[in-house]
Amino acid sequence: MATTAVKTVTVRIEGRVQGVYYRAWTEQTARRLDLDGWVRNRRDGTVEAVFSGHPSQVDTMLRRCADGPPDAHVTNVIVTDEGGAPPAGFQVLPTH
Repeated sequence: MATTAVKTVTVRIEGRVQGVYYRAWTEQTARRLDLDGWVRNRRDGTVEAVFSGHPSQVDTMLRRCADGPPDAHVTNVIVTDEGGAPPAGFQVLPTH
């Protein structure tokens, strides 16, 4: 019986990532890649997200997060945790 591999990561994105459409861009990009998870602004000025899905799609999302939307200036994408499983779908959460 074959199992489909799922990769789940929690990331923090640093740089000029708030007020530049980053959360909406992340939601759209994650949905296009068929990922589950969430994204939210943090009070410290970073963006936090969870991505879960096929490992190659998660890796693609991480690479795209390093660029972000046109007005963003990303200085760092840090994987802070691996594992777990978010609820199905992708959503934008309130600032934390």
